[in-house]
Amino acid sequence: MGAPLPTLNDGRITLRPVKLRDARALERELLGNRSWLRAWEATNPHGSGQFDVRGSIRSLLAQGRQGTGLPLIMEYDGQFAGQLNVSGIVYGSVSSATLGYWVAERFAGRNVTPTCVALVTDYCFGELGLHRMEICIRPSNAPSLRIVEKLGFRYEGLRRRYIHINGEWADHFCFALVREEVGETVLSRWQNHRVPVDACVIPESDRRAAAMPLRTYPGR
Repeated sequence: MGAPLPTLNDGRITLRPVKLRDARALERELLGNRSWLRAWEATNPHGSGQFDVRGSIRSLLAQGRQGTGLPLIMEYDGQFAGQLNVSGIVYGSVSSATLGYWVAERFAGRNVTPTCVALVTDYCFGELGLHRMEICIRPSNAPSLRIVEKLGFRYEGLRRRYIHINGEWADHFCFALVREEVGETVLSRWQNHRVPVDACVIPESDRRAAAMPLRTYPGR
């Protein structure tokens, strides 16, 4: 059984648990930001491609009850600003999780996403006792790459055709933080300008590899 989902705050920005009653607002934002989000949207290669927002929320809440996820809503001045999910939470010898998020276009540039990523990473390290947090980003997603740069997530490598995005298998750059390399909260390190400047430098060899098609073989 998972612990109660957290509500986290910093100034005008709040990160709170998703609720079933958020379904209408969530669907409205997803549809209204379709052109903004489509290029980065995870898709199911075997699914219908139709929105089932209530079903998605139920699935996320089930993961929260099982302790394998944290399904959260990002707010700015009390307005719905986006969604952040911590998924794949495992404990024991691994003690890690993965972060995914999206923000509505009208809230881009207001530091909503980096603040929420920092808040939830600090929560996972401090309250859940996790050791490692991971974020995987498409090489062409410059705004998301800027988030890991701001927060000092360390570059770990290129994952070829890692996640199904916008109808195709897409390469991703992998970034991570482990608890002992931060030395303070992720939020305070960023806000006090103590983030290492070279943490998420991506080697040119990986950038070139991501720009080239993956070799395929007959029958595959």
